[in-house]
Amino acid sequence: MPRPVTLFTGQWADLPFETLCEKAAGFGYEGLEIACWGDHFDVVEAAKSDKYCRQRWEILSDNGLTAYALGMHLVGQAICDNIDERHRAILPDRVWKDGKAEGVRTRAAAEMKTAAKALRRFLNLKPGRGKGRGAKGDGFPGVVTGFSGSSIWHANYAFPPTPQSYYDKGYKDFAKRFLPILNEFDKQDINFALEVHPTEIAFDTATADRAMEAVNDHKRFGFNYDPSHLGYQGVDYVQFLHHFADRIYHVHMKDAWWGHGDGSVGVFGGHTTFTDPHRHWDFRSLGHGDIDFETIMVALNDIAYRGPLSVEWEDGRMDREYGAAEAADFVRSIDFPSSDVAFDAQFDH
Repeated sequence: MPRPVTLFTGQWADLPFETLCEKAAGFGYEGLEIACWGDHFDVVEAAKSDKYCRQRWEILSDNGLTAYALGMHLVGQAICDNIDERHRAILPDRVWKDGKAEGVRTRAAAEMKTAAKALRRFLNLKPGRGKGRGAKGDGFPGVVTGFSGSSIWHANYAFPPTPQSYYDKGYKDFAKRFLPILNEFDKQDINFALEVHPTEIAFDTATADRAMEAVNDHKRFGFNYDPSHLGYQGVDYVQFLHHFADRIYHVHMKDAWWGHGDGSVGVFGGHTTFTDPHRHWDFRSLGHGDIDFETIMVALNDIAYRGPLSVEWEDGRMDREYGAAEAADFVRSIDFPSSDVAFDAQFDH
């Protein structure tokens, strides 16, 4: 059975939820990975209100859509980060408050726990629960995708010389803050899928291993696989799937290209903005970049991933509505079902 094709709403949070649902259905999506900002999903309200959750489902159902995951990237970023004025722009007032760093981090962690409660209530109220994918017991548990932030990202390039003990402190800080979150996720039967991404505690395979070790391989900790953040770094994004085969809890379909520009800007971005023609790399609409999605599909079949393929659409060079519709078609065109028989089985007779 083909995997459900969903749209991550994070890049569409300027639109009211109802409007975005209408558009997503028109683009050809089956469901949404709902961002918890804009007016798309309020985790505090959803955690306590059946009425709110039912209203969200009504809007989705009226447009023929479903949902499997919530996106908590913005609040998640503040859990382990060194907080500065940039965070105020991405955080709700209830998390930012006076902006004092440790308070912000503590409130962000509490809100991540609330997200697990919210998603559990939301999924429990799903229409037709128990009859299809996304319902409890059907093999695809609820997932909160998101970021973690990092207290050591600023030391990524090791000068002044950075001893491993310095990095160790960063992973200990991550574990201290995230283990209580993961325990709450376990109580709610929800998985947390960290998007491996520059600025996070895990940004490649090696650091993802280190993050996994830091939280003692907690069963609720896995990854939101997004090849766009790995490819331009030179990370083998297909090997990542095989390496973490049992911890791929969610998949973003997102493309990027690299090896472009005029040679004046490197992989660190040169403090340029996206779409600057000097850039070495940039995000592209699906099928217009350098990610080998066919090989990714083979790997997803190999590891038996059956969850959503969530389009995170970002391409500053293309109209987003055109791109989102094209991306839905692209994903369906490459998501071939796996075989349950060997191609040469006929020779056994």
